[in-house]
Amino acid sequence: MNDPKNTRQRNVLGGALIPCSTDPLTGFYRTGSCEVGEEDVGCHAVCVEVTEAFLTFSQAAGNDLSTPRPEYGFPGLKPGDRWCVCAARWKEAYDAGYAAPVILKATSEAALQYVTLPELQEHAAG
Repeated sequence: MNDPKNTRQRNVLGGALIPCSTDPLTGFYRTGSCEVGEEDVGCHAVCVEVTEAFLTFSQAAGNDLSTPRPEYGFPGLKPGDRWCVCAARWKEAYDAGYAAPVILKATSEAALQYVTLPELQEHAAG
């Protein structure tokens, strides 16, 4: 896995990984980027713009992303927010027809261990 301190992390298109969101502040390491390192066993590599359908699916699948959890510094998400999600969870939502739009330049190449580039491109935002 990549070291999150390594500023040379790449996105799924092969370029430099750009920030996903600083409001709310996202990323496993809360840097605003979907950097992946050894501690991130969930591989929070996919930068998405969450939709109501994705949030509902995620909650039904056991990962409530809507409810604030201040004890973890988590504000709760609303449609339109950008967030680094687990690559396997995004793939699960994709397979079920609820994939959230992906910001490719902000999605870590580590996501390709779980999902293909064409699948991500199919749901590329803007």
